[in-house]
Amino acid sequence: MKRLKHLDDRKSAVGGLLISAMSDDLNFATAGDKKDFLDLKEWFGVERPLWLEIGCGKGQFACELAKQNPNINIIAVEKNTNVIVQACEKAIEMGVENVRFLKCGAEYITKYLKPHSVERLFLNFSCPFPKKSHASHRLTSSTFLPLYKELLTEGAELHQKTDNRQLFEFSLEQLSNHGFTLKNITLDLHHSDFEGNIVTEYEQRFVSQGLPIYRLEAYIKSEK
Repeated sequence: MKRLKHLDDRKSAVGGLLISAMSDDLNFATAGDKKDFLDLKEWFGVERPLWLEIGCGKGQFACELAKQNPNINIIAVEKNTNVIVQACEKAIEMGVENVRFLKCGAEYITKYLKPHSVERLFLNFSCPFPKKSHASHRLTSSTFLPLYKELLTEGAELHQKTDNRQLFEFSLEQLSNHGFTLKNITLDLHHSDFEGNIVTEYEQRFVSQGLPIYRLEAYIKSEK
């Protein structure tokens, strides 16, 4: 992706909305081992329940989610600098004050967020990595699901949307294999009775092409 014009100035202009997380560990398997937890109360200025979106793109979903849920703190994660700066700018444009942006790969998320601190996790239109040899990079693979289980509070939910049926079927299998209970599964979101859907940038494109949107919710049952 071509570097945005005036990118450094634009990063400076979004101020405290964005943290560009750095790590000297480039090993995918150990990326989150050395902890450097963020002070969320200081970052947001107020302590509230926390929701997390991984792969936020240009921020349309995260910003609208924040607007609709002013009593929730929302962190949106994206590893592309060009894209996440635009997401921050959207938050400023919309005037939402309860969303923050973290630039890092998903493999680093447990390095920066404390265990059992996230009450809801969103995965919207993640890269499907269609080749079987790349399956471990899918955000619902066995690479990442243990990280989510470490982050999620008891009873927390994971919500996924995708246009890719192969990824959706893979996610259903992987989530079930890792102890998640599935609910509210739909194979065509925009022709279902689901209410309250926030449409993402990618989703608008796919729906305009007549493609179905797949959606699921998953949670881990309490052992009590």
